[in-house]
Amino acid sequence: MSHVKAGGSSKNVHNNAGARLGVKRWGGQKVSAGAVLVRQTGSTKIAGPGTYISRNFTIHAAKDGIVGFKKVKKAKFTGHTVPRTQVVVE
Repeated sequence: MSHVKAGGSSKNVHNNAGARLGVKRWGGQKVSAGAVLVRQTGSTKIAGPGTYISRNFTIHAAKDGIVGFKKVKKAKFTGHTVPRTQVVVE
């Protein structure tokens, strides 16, 4: 006879709220310093002039200004370049 009861399976346990990721301020919008511009998982967009990136990869405005987005090529550690979107505040 078994010494442990059957574990069974739990099916309806993945009921988490969404992380609300994405672009929060679009190109051409006015922002104040400290405003959240992009919430992201990993560095899919990179911080440019007038912005800074926090521990969870959120990009914030470092100064008052107007948001802009640029396409740039970013070099990886291996030497390959990958296209990235750079967030700037001017």
